[in-house]
Amino acid sequence: MLQHLLRVKAAPSAVAQAVRALVLVPSKELGQQVVRSLRQLAAFCARDLRVADLCAQSDLAAQRPVLMEKPDVVVGTPARVLAHLSTRSLSLRHSLELLVLDEADLLLSFGFGEDIKSLLCHLPKIYQALLMSATFSPDVEALRELVLHNPVTVRPPEPRLPGSSQLRQFAVRCGTEEDKFLLLCALLQLRLLRGRALLFVGTLARCYRLKLFLEQFGIPACALNSELPARSRCHVITQFNRGIYDYIVATDEEAPAVPTEQPPRKKQKGADPEYSVARGIDFQNVATVINFDVPPTVDSYIHRVGRTARADNPGTALTFALPEEQDGLARIEEALAGENGESMLQPYKFATEEIEALRYRCRDAMRSVTKQAVKEARLREIKDELLNSEKLKAYFEDNPRDLHVLRHDKPLHPAIVKPHLRNVPDYLGTSLRPPAGPGSVAGGKGDPGM
Repeated sequence: MLQHLLRVKAAPSAVAQAVRALVLVPSKELGQQVVRSLRQLAAFCARDLRVADLCAQSDLAAQRPVLMEKPDVVVGTPARVLAHLSTRSLSLRHSLELLVLDEADLLLSFGFGEDIKSLLCHLPKIYQALLMSATFSPDVEALRELVLHNPVTVRPPEPRLPGSSQLRQFAVRCGTEEDKFLLLCALLQLRLLRGRALLFVGTLARCYRLKLFLEQFGIPACALNSELPARSRCHVITQFNRGIYDYIVATDEEAPAVPTEQPPRKKQKGADPEYSVARGIDFQNVATVINFDVPPTVDSYIHRVGRTARADNPGTALTFALPEEQDGLARIEEALAGENGESMLQPYKFATEEIEALRYRCRDAMRSVTKQAVKEARLREIKDELLNSEKLKAYFEDNPRDLHVLRHDKPLHPAIVKPHLRNVPDYLGTSLRPPAGPGSVAGGKGDPGM
C-alpha cells in the first residue's frame, strides 16, 4: 500500500492531495497499532505521507479538521468511518484506490458486517481490495465474495506457533477448581514463574476473581477490562510493556467469530464493542502465557499463546484443564500435533503433595473473594478511572510524583485482606520450593528437564 502511494505521489502527472487508502480495523487498539506502524515505515520516505487516525479520539468534530487536510491513508473502525461518510466530512467516491480489511473475522464478530455493507456504497466502482483474516468462516467467505473480485489467496507457509525449541507448551490436568488456584498460588508465591506473564480466563468476572485472589497474597496484577475506555486500556498495556508490573489477567471472550445463522453473542454490559485482547494488542516481552481456563477454540489458543516466544525470545505456555475441559484440550492437542502425531503440549509434572501445605491458605483466600466482592471491585475500578480522567492531566503535569495514582495493579480491597497470606513461612518455603531449572517456569519432582 505504501509503495503504491509513493509511486502515485512521485509520478509527474500526480493529482491533488486526496484520500487514496482506507484501512478498516475491528478495534481501537489495533487501529492505533496500525497507525503507529504506518508512520514508522513512512518516516524517512522522500514523499510526505499523511496518515489519519480515527481511533485515537471519540469526538467526531475533533477529527474533522484532520480529514479536511485529505490525508493519504485513513485508519478506523467501520462504524467510525461510516459516521464521517454520513456527515460528509470524509469523501472516498472519487479518490479511493486501496481498501484494506484487517482481521476480517473480528470485523464480523464485533458486529461491523452491516456497517461494511453500507460503507461499500460510498466507494468508487474500481479500487484494489486486500482482506486479511486468521480464520475463514462462512461469514468471512461471504465478505470476500462481496468485497473482492477474482482474488488471489496468500497463505503463509510458516508454522502458526514456534517450535518446541523456542516455545514450550505444557498441560496441567487439575481435578478441581481449587487445584487451579492452588497451583497458580504456588507458581507465583514460590517464584517458580519468572518474567512477565499473561493470565487468560473465560469471563470478565473471573478476571476480577483471579485478581482479587492474587491480592490476598500480596501479588499485584491488573485486569484488562473491556468496560474501561480505550485510553485506559492502552495505558494498562503501556505500563505492562514498560515493566511497571508483571501480571495481566485478561479474557478473549469476545474474540471468536459468530456465524450469521446463530444469534450474536450478548455483550458484556457497558463493554466496548471495539475491544479486543486476543488480537490487536501489542504485548511485549511476555515470558509466559497461562491459560487458567482452557481456550474455547484452537484459534483462540493460538492467539493467546502467540503473545509469548516472539522474535527470537523463548516462551512458555501453561494450560490448566479441569475434567470437564478435557475435550477442548484434546481438540487443541490434536490440531497442534506434530508430523509424527505427537502432542506439542507436554504434561507438566508437578508433585501435588509438595504444595498441599499451601492448600489451607488457598481456601482461605478463595472464601474471601465472593461474588459481591467481584462486583464491588468492577465498580471501584470504573470509579477510579473517572478520577483519572483528562481533567487531571494538567495536575499530573505539575505534580509528576503523583502519577503512581494511575497504576492499574493497585489492590482494590473490596474483599477482606488477610495480611498473613502474603508471607511464606520458612518451614513452607524451604520444603516446597523445588530446584529451579532453565526457562521461565521451574518445576518440581518429576519435571522433565525444567
